[in-house]
Amino acid sequence: MENTIKKAELPIEQGKVMDDAGDRNEQWDRVLNRLKIECGENVFNSWFGRLELERVFGTVVICTVPTKFLKSWIEAHFLPVLTKCIKTEFASATQIALNVRSAIRHPAPRQDQSANGHDTTAKSSLFLPAAEGRTIKPMTSSAHSGNKSAADDGQTDSNGLGSSPLDRRLTFDTFLVSNSNQLAHAAAQQVATASSEPGLPFNPLYIHAGVGLGKTHLLQATAHRCQEMNRRVIYLTAEKFMYGFVSALKAQSAITYKEWLRAIDVLIIDDLQFLHGKTLQHEFGHTLNSLIDAGRQIIIAADRPPADQEGIDERIRSRLSGGLCLELKPFDDELRLKVVEARVSAAQKLHPNVDIPPAVINYIAATIKTNGRDLEGAINRLIAHSTLTHTKLTVKNAEAAIIDLIRTREPRRVKVEEILKLVSSHYNVSRQDILSSRRTAVVVKPRQVAMYLAKTLTLRSLPEIGRRFGGRDHTTVLHAVRKIEALAEKDINLRDEIDLLKRMLTEQ
Repeated sequence: MENTIKKAELPIEQGKVMDDAGDRNEQWDRVLNRLKIECGENVFNSWFGRLELERVFGTVVICTVPTKFLKSWIEAHFLPVLTKCIKTEFASATQIALNVRSAIRHPAPRQDQSANGHDTTAKSSLFLPAAEGRTIKPMTSSAHSGNKSAADDGQTDSNGLGSSPLDRRLTFDTFLVSNSNQLAHAAAQQVATASSEPGLPFNPLYIHAGVGLGKTHLLQATAHRCQEMNRRVIYLTAEKFMYGFVSALKAQSAITYKEWLRAIDVLIIDDLQFLHGKTLQHEFGHTLNSLIDAGRQIIIAADRPPADQEGIDERIRSRLSGGLCLELKPFDDELRLKVVEARVSAAQKLHPNVDIPPAVINYIAATIKTNGRDLEGAINRLIAHSTLTHTKLTVKNAEAAIIDLIRTREPRRVKVEEILKLVSSHYNVSRQDILSSRRTAVVVKPRQVAMYLAKTLTLRSLPEIGRRFGGRDHTTVLHAVRKIEALAEKDINLRDEIDLLKRMLTEQ
């Protein structure tokens, strides 16, 4: 079959419908099932969830999607697999026509709507710019009657705009509280129930913590509570914000996207540290200022305080620092025990025959001092050990099952700025020289050493490190890392220097 998609406007008399409506419905359901198998459920939900069969004429199968952006994306990325799946079920088909359906939907159901209840208007979990001529309405939260909002579970609204997925399990009721997170929990609860008005006490509310300490849980719990209070809320990861804005730019609907973001009561952004790009940060800063000035609530979570967000624009850092900044501290003994007991209780509901003695629970809580994910991983291993080996759990075999999760202390997080300061002092060159374009030997070596330390001691990617070192390309950073590695193998003095710098940075 010719792998072309073209706009088809075929009158009824041009062809004969291949089969009756019922047969077409079944065939189309099989096409969708094949697409789901071929592409995976996540890709299918994102790009094919709103694909509908319009009609079939002769050898032409006509499909529709709600936006031009979705049409062009399918044409560019999924044409071969769509062609294959349709050809398999519609054997007589030789052409596929993909159109953008009208924004005005007829009240009567079409004949080719799925007969077995398939939802042909399934909503995508990714941002899709609105079709031209359609009016964007602010996303509304669910009412107390139980109606789902556009934000619930990350679904989009009828115009293709939506927030990141919300997990129904992550609520205030399931958030365990102790001294290490009590203040952040109380602030989030107050913010979730406050009315939108100028002069909100905690605006923006900025929560930072290491991995697995409950940031996402607290943010999603706040989003759920806002929905219960009938407040219009958008929950986005930094990645989703960037994707939505870039998609809107490509679809020439950036103004619509901005209006959508600014027509809400509460904006929640998770993982701010992943927000990159001058243009995106510029737009985020404007959105931040607009919402705060209008008395709308901003809640943000990240892995470190605003002042330590090295890749974030200075104006954004200043605005965030002007709000309430709270830290979710590492779990204390009380919280670790609560988390383990809660995980064990939930696991035993699924595996009633598994018995985890109190001694083992206390051992897990006392031994794993890193984060909640490691605690949950330990419980999962114990469940697997008990169910697969059919042996009684003891402290001894529990220790063997979780040996790699036991860490004495979490490594200190080193910042690029600290590396620049130490290296410039050690080699007696200025920070500006390291970041400059100078290529003299007295500058090149410290610069390459600093890049090497940034790669080995931080979680920054090569492009991120390049940006921190005067906007250099990631290949420059990679070359520096490899150069220092090669020199250190041959030069014992350089190796000792690097080891000394590493100790000074990690043992402060």
